Amino acid sequence: MIILDKPYISEHVIQTILRNKYPVLRNEFSESMFNISQTELVNEVDAIRMYRENPDKRIYSVSENSIEWIVKNLTFSELPDKIDIFKNKVRFRDITSELFPDLFYKEVNFEDLKRINVEELSMPVILKPSVGFFSVGVKKINSPEEWGVAVDVISSEIGRFGDVYPNEVLDIRKFIIEEFIEGEEYAIDAYFNSEGEPVILGVLKHVFSSDDDVGDRLYMTSKKIILDNLDQFREFLRETGKLVMLRNFPLHIEVRKNGAGEVVPIEINPMRFGAWCTTADATSFSFQMNPYEYYFSDRKPDWDHILEDKGGKIFSMIVLDNTTGLKAEQINSFDHSKLLLNFKNIKEFRKIDHKKYNVFGFIFIETDESDMSELNWILNSDLKEFVS
Repeated sequence: MIILDKPYISEHVIQTILRNKYPVLRNEFSESMFNISQTELVNEVDAIRMYRENPDKRIYSVSENSIEWIVKNLTFSELPDKIDIFKNKVRFRDITSELFPDLFYKEVNFEDLKRINVEELSMPVILKPSVGFFSVGVKKINSPEEWGVAVDVISSEIGRFGDVYPNEVLDIRKFIIEEFIEGEEYAIDAYFNSEGEPVILGVLKHVFSSDDDVGDRLYMTSKKIILDNLDQFREFLRETGKLVMLRNFPLHIEVRKNGAGEVVPIEINPMRFGAWCTTADATSFSFQMNPYEYYFSDRKPDWDHILEDKGGKIFSMIVLDNTTGLKAEQINSFDHSKLLLNFKNIKEFRKIDHKKYNVFGFIFIETDESDMSELNWILNSDLKEFVS
């Protein structure tokens, strides 16, 4: 069963649901997307009964907003607790501490952030909500002098987004201070199958414009990126999965490979792949394989075959986050048409209401490995030339 909710569902996911006739939980959002003649909309009572009778039934939530429904209605199952392990970053660090015993982290109440003795912290650190989403309230802090400014910026951000997402998705009452992990960052879409084995459905490299950048502007995937990391990431998930005992469970994982080549988790997001129908859709557009279908049919990708003819290409997902320095309410319009002229091979473009979500849109493109000019430009653009 698929649970749909705000803020977004892509046309690709809609067509995947219709083509496969996947049952969808009936709620206000799904009713606005489908009618009864298109797909099976399951009412809450039947959905709860079906899961109670078969706890191995696979659930996928397009939006983290759906976690609220799961936590409220499936309390008789292990699912709410499994979700909390990953959504609560402090609990996740506690559980995985035996794998990463030297990793520093500390939980602090939001109102105590200004009173922290930052001189005792080994900089740089990452400061972020203990339960967070979409880089909201996330800051890298390099020195004690930057602490106060960072807390002020975070206060402003969560003031804008605190009411957009439920507490199960973004809870600003507690923050986690954790050691900054040096190294290259990757995003992984995966699931644990019916036997408890991890199945990787996509790997993207998260590229940053500078050491201080913590944004989500650019993710890239390619034959080389996937094959160079597949075995190591699978083993990392296998070891992590042993601590939590997962089956029939989808995940979006963010990791870094440190200087020693070790895989260290940043966070793991439960019950979905990339938010806003992003990374899994990117894999579909790039390699013509559908991660949603692989998850629901308990299949493993034959990556050697899938990537056979993809050499020399880079497939990228661009997040047009607001880096203009202007607040969303100060921006009247964004010239998407002008921006799109900067890309030669666009797979898909999605326009987003920036006043509500502080994001202008998403772009999926293909480029050659020998020409990084488009990617370097968008990675470093503040987007000011496109706003009025």
